[in-house]
Amino acid sequence: MTVRGLDPETFLRNNWQRLPSVFRNAITVQAPVSPEELAGLALEEHIESRIVDSSADTWVRLDGPFSEEFFLSRPDSGWTLLVQGVDLWLPRTEAIIEAFNFLPRWRFDDVMVSYATPGGSVGPHFDHYDVFLIQVSGQRSWRLGQSCELDAAVDSSSGLKILQDFQQTNEHILAPGDILYVPPGIAHWGESIDDSITYSVGFRAPTAAEMLYDLAIELESRNDVRHLSDPHLTPNMAGTDIHPAYISSARSFLETIIADDQFIADWLARYMTRPKYEEFVDLSQEHREASIGQRRYVNGEID
Repeated sequence: MTVRGLDPETFLRNNWQRLPSVFRNAITVQAPVSPEELAGLALEEHIESRIVDSSADTWVRLDGPFSEEFFLSRPDSGWTLLVQGVDLWLPRTEAIIEAFNFLPRWRFDDVMVSYATPGGSVGPHFDHYDVFLIQVSGQRSWRLGQSCELDAAVDSSSGLKILQDFQQTNEHILAPGDILYVPPGIAHWGESIDDSITYSVGFRAPTAAEMLYDLAIELESRNDVRHLSDPHLTPNMAGTDIHPAYISSARSFLETIIADDQFIADWLARYMTRPKYEEFVDLSQEHREASIGQRRYVNGEID
């Protein structure tokens, strides 16, 4: 599977992590996930799901798992269901990943699928990772905004990170087969025009804290017993303030560890290829299907 109209070399040179891009009629999704299948996945305790209610011009986040009765009480508009890691539970969605095989496979995170009713939205926000938004059914409007700094003002009171100052620069309406690429930090605001389904193919971008935490675990697993030693001491370093020589010594000590290219390469290979839902990936597909019972929410019933 390829993305029609996307030349990998040109895209990576000019757009990747720089500029949003729209590709029209770029992909044909075979056997797309249905709203019923998505709702069935959202009933399961071990599958990450959430609903964002935007029916009152505000955004309210509700975390799954959900019940059959909850879905029966949903209105006809103003909400969005999002399910993470659908590629793990519905193998046919893995074909979507192959469309982006011009990117390092170890950068791939997961396929999130969202079903939105008319007016459904998760609000203006920005992400710290690259994402391809693939319109599978229905139409969804995407407003693009400014490039956001890490300290951009957001409102987290709803459980979402709603961007407080959204400055629209462009708008695109996606129809089935269209793809919108959004680089990290670019504000965007999607709203469903009718009942619609979107696949979000995300590429992981770990934080420094996450990487250093995992690196520390790696050092511990190797029984690394190196300790920080003092710089050359003098009596005037006996005060309560940390002398700059200590700071320099600590930095050099840590730099010695991360300057070992082979060690970093071995650790990074494991870290970046570790599955997002590691506890389930080793299960056979039969066991995965048994764990969710292949339940589907259909016309108010689970079959």
